[in-house]
Amino acid sequence: MERVHQTICRYRMFAPEQRVGVAVSGGADSVCLLEVLAGLAPRWGWKLAVLHLDHQLRGQDSAEDAGFVRKLAARRGLELHLRQVSVRQLSQARGDNLEQTARRARREFFLEFLREGRLDRVALGHTRSDQAETVLFRLLRGAWTAGLAGIRPVTPEGLVRPLIEVDRREVLEYLKERGIPWREDSSNLDRKFARNRIRHELLPALVRDWNPALAEILAQTAVLAQEDEEYWNREMDRLAGEYLHLTGGSVVVEAGALRRLPKAVARRLARRAIELARGDLLGVDFVHVEQLMRLAERTAGHGRAQVPGLDVVRSFEWIRLSPKGVAEQADFRIALAVPGQYAVPGTDLRIILELGEAESRYNTEGSGLDWGRAAGPLELRNFRPGDRYRPAGHASQVKIKRLFQEARVPLWARRKWPIITCRDTILWVAKFGSAAGWAAGPASRTVLKIQETGDFAVIWTPRSPVRAS
Repeated sequence: MERVHQTICRYRMFAPEQRVGVAVSGGADSVCLLEVLAGLAPRWGWKLAVLHLDHQLRGQDSAEDAGFVRKLAARRGLELHLRQVSVRQLSQARGDNLEQTARRARREFFLEFLREGRLDRVALGHTRSDQAETVLFRLLRGAWTAGLAGIRPVTPEGLVRPLIEVDRREVLEYLKERGIPWREDSSNLDRKFARNRIRHELLPALVRDWNPALAEILAQTAVLAQEDEEYWNREMDRLAGEYLHLTGGSVVVEAGALRRLPKAVARRLARRAIELARGDLLGVDFVHVEQLMRLAERTAGHGRAQVPGLDVVRSFEWIRLSPKGVAEQADFRIALAVPGQYAVPGTDLRIILELGEAESRYNTEGSGLDWGRAAGPLELRNFRPGDRYRPAGHASQVKIKRLFQEARVPLWARRKWPIITCRDTILWVAKFGSAAGWAAGPASRTVLKIQETGDFAVIWTPRSPVRAS
């Protein structure tokens, strides 16, 4: 009990007077957890409750597990929260395996109490043996370093694992010495589950033939990885704010930043970009991050990378990560009134229109529109393929696509590019200015001033060199 108390204090798992839910399946680990926390509760002033999720996977055995837990809670006078979930039906509906579905169902059950404020913490019975098995399992599957962090003693949501520094052998000894019964789950012996094969075959063989202290070493690896991840998560929060741009549900990063940063930093930044664009990292592994890195290292300005659930495109020096299935920006036409302010659909840009007297700065063409010529019905629309006009100062018309290429405007930004027209004649194009023949000049009396505000340009404007961390 004192070792568990030291673990609780080391990781600051609880505070005094908290409402603590104890997840009890009826197995040895969870029964031991309940016994230990019940013994420590008077010292901390905790109010304990018991949580049990009946997966309905083992027929009568599952019902007897629930009955066993009900008696445990009643014997200690603890409130019991018991719920039944058909994990098999849920697994079929979601297309997940039974093991994964059961794990997610339990997690959702526990988090519900935390989110609703009915409990302050939920304690789970994972041991150091579970930690060793998890690290080995993830290592065999090629997990990222975050995966090697294994089972965290404390999660941000409020799940805690007081037995994480205790071996399963010690749990069994504790219960046997005190004559405390528990339930055996026959599914824990089923070799069709990968984790059971690791527990009963692979790990014992490695301990026997390679290193008797392997379980402890794997648990230590998890501690080191957790500390590394805590540092890198803080660092990535900082670097993501500097290098990653969120635009309309997509994430944009400069390829040059990924090239210039140290590889260890760049890979993690690429991984954070994937996480921000997708919302999670399920199914994302080293090869997907590496594809994004190779896309950034190419000298050519265009290309694609394959990342589950994402459309990853490079255009010039920018890489955009967008969720698959996102609809392309629709064409738009907006009638304009002067003065006025207008949001450009699909962007953070606003177009501000104001009338003013001609100033000395309008002595050169291209700075605004001559209101005497442009007073007809004005319209704001997006760029369309084939659009061309003659910018002020140019001798002839040019395709706007050519201006995009010269300015290195990425492909995805062009569709939303704002243009002002009058009876289908292009008078003004964002960033490229007014059209010749319509631009304010020395003879202009009243000028239509056009101002762009917002973060639209961040996805194409060249930036200063990135300093490596």
